[in-house]
Amino acid sequence: MDAQKNRRRMVFLTIVMGICFVTLGCRLVDLHVLQHEEFARLAEDQHDHFYYREAPRGDIVDRRGSPLATSIPVKRVCADPFALKGQEAELAHFLAPLLKTNETWVRAMLSKTKVNATGEVVSARYVILKQRVPVEDWEKIRSALTNQFAVLTRGRKLSKPQYGELRLAWTRAIYTEDDQVRTYPNGALAAHVLGFTGERTVVKNGHTNTLPAGVEGVEKTFDEKLHGARGWVKTETTSGRQEIFMFREQDVEARPGLNVKLTIDARVQQIVEEELVAPMAKHYASSALAIVMRPRTGEILAMATLPNFNPNHPAKSPAAARRNRIITDMFEPGSTFKMVTLAGALNDNVVRLSDRFDCENGAFSFAGRVLHDHEHYSVLSVEEIIAKSSNIGTAKVAIKMGKERTFKYIWDFGFGQRTGLPLSGEVAGWLARPKDWAQIHISRIPIGQGVTATPLQMAMALAAIGNDGVLMRPMIVDSLVDDKGETVVKYQPQIVRRIVSPAAAKDAVKAMKTVVETGTADKAKLDNYTVAGKTGTAETPVGGFYTKEKYYASFIGFFPADNPELLIAVSVDEPLKKTGYYGGQVAAPVFKRIAERTANFLNLKPDVEPAPAKEAMNRPPTREKL
Repeated sequence: MDAQKNRRRMVFLTIVMGICFVTLGCRLVDLHVLQHEEFARLAEDQHDHFYYREAPRGDIVDRRGSPLATSIPVKRVCADPFALKGQEAELAHFLAPLLKTNETWVRAMLSKTKVNATGEVVSARYVILKQRVPVEDWEKIRSALTNQFAVLTRGRKLSKPQYGELRLAWTRAIYTEDDQVRTYPNGALAAHVLGFTGERTVVKNGHTNTLPAGVEGVEKTFDEKLHGARGWVKTETTSGRQEIFMFREQDVEARPGLNVKLTIDARVQQIVEEELVAPMAKHYASSALAIVMRPRTGEILAMATLPNFNPNHPAKSPAAARRNRIITDMFEPGSTFKMVTLAGALNDNVVRLSDRFDCENGAFSFAGRVLHDHEHYSVLSVEEIIAKSSNIGTAKVAIKMGKERTFKYIWDFGFGQRTGLPLSGEVAGWLARPKDWAQIHISRIPIGQGVTATPLQMAMALAAIGNDGVLMRPMIVDSLVDDKGETVVKYQPQIVRRIVSPAAAKDAVKAMKTVVETGTADKAKLDNYTVAGKTGTAETPVGGFYTKEKYYASFIGFFPADNPELLIAVSVDEPLKKTGYYGGQVAAPVFKRIAERTANFLNLKPDVEPAPAKEAMNRPPTREKL
């Protein structure tokens, strides 16, 4: 009887154990075969960590190495909602004041969920609570979280799991990633050259990074060189997000972006921007601009436009203030354009400086229209035509040269085409082909009407005259330098073409000297340097007709005239008529102030003997008193 009972028990136990083993086997098959990929992914999510190291953006510096744009390390405050374990409300209440943000929003982010691969709703593993947090502010937040954890656990009887969950939530679940913010230490200085940055969003492995990306200016043109190459780390972490260094598989350092060294001189740029303020205010102008450059190389030392903007806060300024008018705006240049016509005529031996033309006493009828001069001139030499800025005399020179040759020189001087300056937004201006010229155009285009140009095009054209007739490509970037200070790329001055012979250029310079000495730009004369230049006063067309109320006043000059170190171009748009609107009245004095301050700063050698020294030489010798 007992033996029979024992057999039943053994059979029952065997069946039960068999069922258990079958159940366990099925579960193992489910876990290791059917759900293997899902659980492997979850394990990897919890312990494997892959993140990018974003490269520091390169600096933009002036020709002397002074920083004009740089990047400051900051922190991106992140959270792992999965690790909070019911602490969302308390953490949100504590963190919101520290992050200076809304508590309800913080709590919503800490409670964020996602749908996994099996369709289950689970806690998110990564959210961003705040961008661009200063490093010192994060240190205070981290210290506050640690102290709060100590307060929460002090004097409480907690089990080991409870203590671990609190520790994880308050000291590990809130963490940071490295970030950077672009800053311009000199504020608005050279803003139109530098441009500014926006944000480029990069999403990798569920993590969202926002990086600086160039929007305008050098920031945009050299964006690829500036942002460098990212690095990455693949490693394993504990449940508290602490790295297990021995399991770090990949560790690639980020390569910092290259630094862009400009030809701009920050001090010269500052001088120019300061000197543009006065004509804007005095003449109630809509804009004012200036360029300082080296005619021999095309290097731009300063490029300034008012109104200006602060690249640290570009959205606070209207779009019109952010526009670099020196390359984006086209104007009818007016009389500064006459030097292009004259240089071509001298080069073709169509005229000599001594040749004389009848300027018709200020009114010249041609092609059914009357061309006027601002004064009633009779007969003037070619040199006097430039000094007095005679429209009629210049038109007659162009008529003698013919439209095909006139067009050729205008084109060769760079009009109707971009200069190639490496800044976005440059326009080519407008220049009609000879076949499209009406009969009247030969008397109007050579004096700067019916053709449009950018201020940079005009500056480069007159610089070519000062450079013995050779047109240069404008330079704004000197070199690219790595984070160790080694030059990676060095840009060299580039010749575009020879336009006129050295002899023709020298004759043109001779005529331009008279503009300052006895002509329309006496207010541009310098005490220590000979200046060659040309004024311009263009009527602004409105609705297809020229108005007597809006003008574009300009002056472009270089010095020392026979071997120029600097060219300075100044333009003032729409000066108030009653305060003066001629280029010689409005722009020439600005040239003079910029030239004096810049020459003094750069310690340029004078080519004119100071007046007191001349007087001392002419004074009869006196006997020294004993």
